Amino acid sequence: MLVDEALIHVRSGKGGNGVTAFRREKSIMKGGPDGGDGGRGGHVILVGDLHLDTLIEYQHRPHRFATPGENGAKKKCHGRDGEDLIVPVPLGTVVRDAETGEIVADIVDDGQQVIVAQGGKGGLGNDRFKTSTHQSPTECTPGEDAVERDLHLELKLIADVGFVGLPNAGKSTLLNATSRATAKVGAYPFTTRKPQLGIAELAGDRRIVLADIPGLIEGASDGAGLGHDFLRHIERTKAIVHLVDLAPLDGSKPADNYRMIRAELHAFSPTLAEKPELVVFSKIDLVPEEERAKRIRRLATEIGLGKGDKGGNGKEDTPVIISAATGEGVRELLERAYALVKGEAMPTEWRR
Repeated sequence: MLVDEALIHVRSGKGGNGVTAFRREKSIMKGGPDGGDGGRGGHVILVGDLHLDTLIEYQHRPHRFATPGENGAKKKCHGRDGEDLIVPVPLGTVVRDAETGEIVADIVDDGQQVIVAQGGKGGLGNDRFKTSTHQSPTECTPGEDAVERDLHLELKLIADVGFVGLPNAGKSTLLNATSRATAKVGAYPFTTRKPQLGIAELAGDRRIVLADIPGLIEGASDGAGLGHDFLRHIERTKAIVHLVDLAPLDGSKPADNYRMIRAELHAFSPTLAEKPELVVFSKIDLVPEEERAKRIRRLATEIGLGKGDKGGNGKEDTPVIISAATGEGVRELLERAYALVKGEAMPTEWRR
């Protein structure tokens, strides 16, 4: 189960107190101050973990507390430092202060560590205050208080390419056809209710990480349907593969569907809308052979493809025509998507 948001409460360890003590041993005159320092409180540290893919654990256990430092002791003994609390989170987690909304960390690398609650410093024992003119100090200081805060965790999946389009545009079928993913497929809207990841293997030990994003509808950027919850997962992708159903079962016009999705992407984030885009005309197997060429040319013209250059958003000039069900055009799609992600020229064999 993908849980991509969680609110957690963290508290670092309080610093141990310094102590006041004097050395008192037989035959030792004027032993002097002998109090040790307190130990440092434990930090709360978020760590990126490649093997995690959800924040569900933090919905059930939102409180995370580090241990305090021990107090100092006589004989100038330093108190033991509190143990740091390691909190593993999935890669792609954005951490915000729940009160201010300020971004505290953006964890994208495996093993990346960020201290989100600093442990309190230990207090000083009276031995620290002795001087030549103040040889019997009784002063000591308490340890610093713990840091306590609420943090909002938001997971944004990390993928090279994000599949976008209307519900039932063929995104899940395409993900299954290009990777070992087993995304649910069904003849009804919103079959996909959570983002799915897959890895496509290409010749020459190349690979590309794909993300199937739940279908968008008009108003998704304002919260309609499921899209508002998952649009953020496309923000980290390097490129967008936009699937346009050539034969919508609801009788809608493919060109209107394409423009609607583009409008929702732009309304959610202009930066997102400017990502390189590869347009894919899907479900070609559902179009009668004698109508295919005409329908493809007309749709390409209506959405502004085939003009010999790239659009302002880095859109590839020619669409890819596929049928995920039969495999037609799938290899071409992967090669062109890989080239788009890497900023390379389109492979010669795929140029039209």
